[in-house]
Amino acid sequence: MLTLPTDILAQYEAVLKKRKVPVSFHADYRKWLSYYLDFRSKYQLPDSKSEQVRLFIGKLQDKKQSQEQQKQAAHALSLFFESQIRKKASSPLLTSVLPQKDSNKPQSSIPSAITSLKSEEVNIQPAITVGKKEDVGQRRGRSTYNDWRCLEKSESPDWDKIIDGLAAEIKTRHYSRKTLKAYADWCRKFQSYLKNKPPEALTSADVKAYLTHLAVKCKVSASTQNQAFNAILFLYRHVLKKDFGDHKDIPRAKKSKYIPVVLSRKEIDDVVKFLGYPYDLVVKLLYGCGLRLFECVNLRVKNFNFDAGILTVHGKGDKDRTVPIPRKIVPELTAQLDAVKKLHDEDLSAGYAGVFLDDSLEKKYPSACKDFIWQWFFSQQSLTFVEVTKERRRYHLHETHVQLALYEAVRKAKLTKRVTCHTFRHSFATHLLQANYDIRTIQELLGHSDVKTTMIYTHCVPSRTVKEARSPLDF
Repeated sequence: MLTLPTDILAQYEAVLKKRKVPVSFHADYRKWLSYYLDFRSKYQLPDSKSEQVRLFIGKLQDKKQSQEQQKQAAHALSLFFESQIRKKASSPLLTSVLPQKDSNKPQSSIPSAITSLKSEEVNIQPAITVGKKEDVGQRRGRSTYNDWRCLEKSESPDWDKIIDGLAAEIKTRHYSRKTLKAYADWCRKFQSYLKNKPPEALTSADVKAYLTHLAVKCKVSASTQNQAFNAILFLYRHVLKKDFGDHKDIPRAKKSKYIPVVLSRKEIDDVVKFLGYPYDLVVKLLYGCGLRLFECVNLRVKNFNFDAGILTVHGKGDKDRTVPIPRKIVPELTAQLDAVKKLHDEDLSAGYAGVFLDDSLEKKYPSACKDFIWQWFFSQQSLTFVEVTKERRRYHLHETHVQLALYEAVRKAKLTKRVTCHTFRHSFATHLLQANYDIRTIQELLGHSDVKTTMIYTHCVPSRTVKEARSPLDF
């Protein structure tokens, strides 16, 4: 990504202010401009600016950027072109990365899709959001898609009250935000299917009809149907306080037997070599420590104990566990720690408000957000603007960034297997099993509550072992 020259940046900032683009979005607009200049320097593009923008947006689509991010990027470029029209003299970098104007050709116009984005009306969601620290209420009033729309008001006040009760019950039990979103989404879909039927009139027949609708009409998978069942069951038992009834006659999809995809060491090395910083180190931790993706990106400095060679992981269900730090990547981890120290010093000198903390930890320890031990081990590159407090804080590396980088690496490695971030956790467990580690040890390293969950990896081993199955009589 190119660094924006001072003169270009000053002219661009002036246009952003003139067009009244919110200050909280300026960093994202500068990012899109930098990406565009980098894109323009790497590829041979046509002279037409509209074609350049079209190809750039197509590249963002390939990178799985959302529609709102594409719209924001397009608007950022339109303002950049406007700043260049106002600018009398072009900078050396600009002439090297942007197409030269041909005096014999008419000036290309900006696509209608971009010109329709009036600066005075811009209300676009930043590419990097506050994440789990952003309150649902802060998102209201925006024209963009809201992931937490399920918690907002609907046409039925009775159902809104029920959803509020659902959120309260889940928060009381300290369930994850993903559970809250999934359960609230299913309850809203249940409400829509019943056409806002009063909650006090719900019966088990409604549940049976809805689950049958999912299986027959919607043709959802077994796991999706079971998740919907669990969400509605939670609604009946803990929110409506109603008898769910005998649900034996309610159709429950039988989950198919799943054998995890496992990579060999060579395949893992082939993928890692196509990953850049810091995603290569993330994947090495996923495989070397058997971490889930959210566990890895949520690591903080205090989780690493290099003297003892132990990594403390705050896992699923708020359960902590310890795993050995791979000695092979200790130099890379210490180098990353030095980078975090440097970034932390820069943030403190710039007067930033620190990092995000979980729950009410900041109220208990007001200075913890600026303490070094609480800094993210994989920090987000840009800062997040908190509208309520008018502060800029740093969030951790987003999961989707790792997923997109891994997708590109797997595509370049040309593997014949479907690979996700969780595949490296599967490979970790299977390779330990092949190395004759007992199943209980692997269970503890993975953080499984039940050994039955760990037993699934035994299905991956027989086809990979040298010994063939024989009868005891043949021993």
